[in-house]
Amino acid sequence: MLWDVLPTGKQPGGAPLNVAVHLQQLGVPAWLISSTGPDDLGQQLRCWMASKGLATTHVQRSHLPTGVVHANVADAHNVRYTIAEPAAWDAIGPSPAAEALVAQADALVFGSLVARRPTTRATLHGLLPHARLRVFDVNLRPPHNSPEVVLPLLARTDLLKLNHHELRELMQWLGQAAEPAAALPWLARRYRLQAVCVTLGAAGALLWANGQLYQAAGVPVAVHDTIGSGDAFLAALLRGWLAGQAPNELLRFACAAGALVATQPGATPAITLPAVQALLGT
Repeated sequence: MLWDVLPTGKQPGGAPLNVAVHLQQLGVPAWLISSTGPDDLGQQLRCWMASKGLATTHVQRSHLPTGVVHANVADAHNVRYTIAEPAAWDAIGPSPAAEALVAQADALVFGSLVARRPTTRATLHGLLPHARLRVFDVNLRPPHNSPEVVLPLLARTDLLKLNHHELRELMQWLGQAAEPAAALPWLARRYRLQAVCVTLGAAGALLWANGQLYQAAGVPVAVHDTIGSGDAFLAALLRGWLAGQAPNELLRFACAAGALVATQPGATPAITLPAVQALLGT
């Protein structure tokens, strides 16, 4: 969890925080395991979380500063980020309470960026065995896009989500073709994944599950910026997956959720189930 600093000011962000907020907005209770610093930015983040109905029980307090990311939104369709370090989320330590939380949860959602430093990486690997469903949200941000960090996480994953740029980079590491129709089933077989999902921006998304490839077209919208769109997509996808929804239906709904967020500024604008359904015309 961190602050995204935009030309218009700062906004709460970080993929796990965004996913948790959107899960809550879509009716799925969520908790966040993270850390903030001993500064005003950390206290502001905690207050903001509380305002969104998210508990701060498992948000640790670190001696490191609260995370900050500078976002360049010159290209609304391809936002670029500069991530400050060190940051409090680099020092998330092990916790019996966090292990118990993960063991009770339906799923543990985690990213690759949080594993950039040894302390939090070790904590994450310690939590994974306790999870019922391990959902890996790949987030390859240079210079923190190391195969030595990402591939061991992939080996401990049940459901994988990434975008088409990340799919290309990942398959290059693995020496395989990046064309999704071949790459997704290959990844599922190689790493024994229940499902693999790749987002294609305005073109929609693909999902490999149950030995089949599902596709959903993008939902045309006027884009304000794409910050948080992938996080809303994942929250909606996970909502449908946990509810046992048909893959083609949950993929279509996830595309609409991501598109709805892209019409508004920032990563966590207010979204509701009726608003997403209205965008789909249902």
